[in-house]
Amino acid sequence: MNFEPDFVADLKRLFEERVLFNQVLGLKIDRIEPELVTAHIDMRRELVGHFGYNRLHGGVISASLDSMGGLAVMAAIGARHMDEAPEQRLHRFGRLGTIDLRIDYLRAAIGERFVLSAEVLRLGSRVASTRMMFRGMHEELFATGAAAYIVS
Repeated sequence: MNFEPDFVADLKRLFEERVLFNQVLGLKIDRIEPELVTAHIDMRRELVGHFGYNRLHGGVISASLDSMGGLAVMAAIGARHMDEAPEQRLHRFGRLGTIDLRIDYLRAAIGERFVLSAEVLRLGSRVASTRMMFRGMHEELFATGAAAYIVS
């Protein structure tokens, strides 16, 4: 099952433009599918957490993984309600919010570009559970995340 181009474009616009903090992070969506969402962040001077090593700030990692988990939930909700018009599905995200977030930092995130992915493990009627990955350009795993989101 694939989403309509209008739904993908609207969800991407909502995520990249209307959520202003995602602009601060530089989070750019690469793919939105019902089972998986991917994005990337290009390294910028404003994102450095340790100036001596040019290492990405841990807060950038946690905030971007949290955002990606939320996007994965939006995609899963959108897929669950494919019988509705794309505009109508976008209104289902109004109550979405993080209720639990765990980030495991595995190694220092040093690089020019970072690749993020997220998937929904379970979408219930009230809570969704997700798993997220934060990688470098060469697939090295810098951090993982797990989160729960309120959906109703």
